[in-house]
Amino acid sequence: MSIHFSPARKRPASPDNINASLEVPRSFGSTPERGARKLGSPTISPSGLAEWWPVLETMSLSYRELLAVEQRAYLTGVSFQTELLASGMVDEVELYRALAAHLHLGFVDRLAPEQLLMRSHEAVEALRRPDGVHTVQALDGAGGTMVLIAPGRIDLFQMRRYLWRYPRLAERMSIAPPSVLRRAVRERARNSLLRIANGGLFEASPRFSARYVVTAWQGVVIGAFVATLGLSLFLWTAPSLLILHCFLSLAFFACILLRLVAGEAVRKTSGPPPLLGEIRAEEMPVYTVLVALYKEAEIVPDLIMALGRIVWPRSKLEIKLVCESDDRETLNAIRSQELRSYIEVIEVPPGGPRTKPKALSYALPMSTGEFVVLFDAEDKPHPFQLVEAWQRFRQSPDDLACLQAPLVISNRHESWISNMFAFEYSALFSGILPWLARRGLMLPLGGTSNHFRRAILERIGGWDPCNVTEDADLGVRLARLGYRTGTIAYPTFEDAPTRARIWLPQRTRWFKGWAQTWLVHMRDVPRLWRELGPTSFLVMQILIAGMLISALAYPVFVLTIAGLVSSMALDGPLPGAHNVLLAIDLINIVFGHGAFLALGWWTLPPTKRRGLWKHMLMMPPYWLLMSVGAWRALWSLYRRPHHWAKTPHKPSRSARAPLERGIPSRPNPTAPKPLHKAVSPPR
Repeated sequence: MSIHFSPARKRPASPDNINASLEVPRSFGSTPERGARKLGSPTISPSGLAEWWPVLETMSLSYRELLAVEQRAYLTGVSFQTELLASGMVDEVELYRALAAHLHLGFVDRLAPEQLLMRSHEAVEALRRPDGVHTVQALDGAGGTMVLIAPGRIDLFQMRRYLWRYPRLAERMSIAPPSVLRRAVRERARNSLLRIANGGLFEASPRFSARYVVTAWQGVVIGAFVATLGLSLFLWTAPSLLILHCFLSLAFFACILLRLVAGEAVRKTSGPPPLLGEIRAEEMPVYTVLVALYKEAEIVPDLIMALGRIVWPRSKLEIKLVCESDDRETLNAIRSQELRSYIEVIEVPPGGPRTKPKALSYALPMSTGEFVVLFDAEDKPHPFQLVEAWQRFRQSPDDLACLQAPLVISNRHESWISNMFAFEYSALFSGILPWLARRGLMLPLGGTSNHFRRAILERIGGWDPCNVTEDADLGVRLARLGYRTGTIAYPTFEDAPTRARIWLPQRTRWFKGWAQTWLVHMRDVPRLWRELGPTSFLVMQILIAGMLISALAYPVFVLTIAGLVSSMALDGPLPGAHNVLLAIDLINIVFGHGAFLALGWWTLPPTKRRGLWKHMLMMPPYWLLMSVGAWRALWSLYRRPHHWAKTPHKPSRSARAPLERGIPSRPNPTAPKPLHKAVSPPR
């Protein structure tokens, strides 16, 4: 610990005399009365530039630039101090060092968590406060106690008056930068945060937790099914194969029908992006951006650049970069960047399953925004995405809990796998999910660009740390608990895997997570039927179980067709049952490929619809790869149910292009008007 006391350390002059000696004019929006009215509290009157000027003058800052900061603070509805720190004009440590010198108080720039006189659960509650951690008691270096303050919105005049009236308390009081105090409190809360992250959902709602893969009755049913299937294939091979193919065909045809219905709806409803309304910065709430990173050192610069393009008041934005505590390369890469005060690095300690939802659950209690959005490390969100989501939430009833932004693949031409991945994503995020949302049905979320009402997200237990597709699980859980999920138009750009050795583990994890989600929510089938309703129940079976079964069944159909055609070529006409089997499998393959192509084609923008024949040629090997991933997923679910297969990423070759296309170079009819400087991206 390092404690620096002001050398004078004397009783300050009377605050009335100090105030009278100021020669700086009272500037725009700086009076305590106006500040209190703007911030919505009659008891908090943060100081404006006029009262901060004696502190800032010692730091050689331009009064003209500071005046612009105060004007932005007035427009945004925050204190001058908050806007000043968010602007990046001053270093937080130097600002609070100068404040301590001005108030003749001690200054602490290093603080160990063991010095804080608070319990772990009290530290968690302190981190939840919207106004931040601002006052704690701590041990000083001499074995005594001190009062540490990290004022986020301070009334300097009242503070000087208080210190004048209580000089003995002033002797025990020191100032710490908010980030220093918050870091120590965060470490103090570490055990409680880890317990919440690992077991919060299981303790509150064990029926929604994937900690146990199957229940007793599910294990009995699965075992009986496997044993019966094996015995039937051995004793009655031909009839059993026919029955099995009919069952697999039902799942296959359900997926085909869903794609066709969604595709037809897309053809009738496609149109330009929605118009955004006028932005009033003072009405905009605090928005939390969560980004989970693991072994992502190479793409940290691209991530910081992409987040910097988000259009939102910096004084009302909090970005949490959530990393594993032993991922030193990523942490060092982040700290090598020049981070603003609204960016916080959260280190997740080891323990429990090492999964993305566990990391997010660890960070959620430290979030204070009214809304929370989740991005991946490789994401490049459209600058206006947060604005569109906020305006949709404002215009919708309170039961709208989540909005899913579309994901657009920006490297589709790098390989045949990324090309097919982009085709698949277009069908899902521009076809199926919007169609489900318009009908108020259960919507399985994508793994990123989910915008939540934070209060609802916490109410339903947050993410399941044991589920490796926490997005799909959360979509089902929201629907079961009576909340709606919608979609928005402004996308997030990201790169797809370009090689099979990277793509396959990712798809294996997705299939394994879908199986986990299906098993969790099928523990009580009658209750699931009542909570979802018949239509959403059917949609869940198609999108989660049906897609997995279809991937498992595809090679069965292909091999059966190949075997029967070879037999017909060598031995002549097939028996009647074999002809029926061949017809069923041919219909499955032809219509399955056709529905996939049709939906992807209808959802792609007209400028990207060239080369349909390439997709037709690439589809069989792509679907066979998906089948390999599905079969690997079943094995992984048995051997390592909670293992998270990390998808490596690299700096994008197209990192700038999608964002530059997303920011209009001339007036855009979809851009909000007027767009104040208070909400513009930083230079």
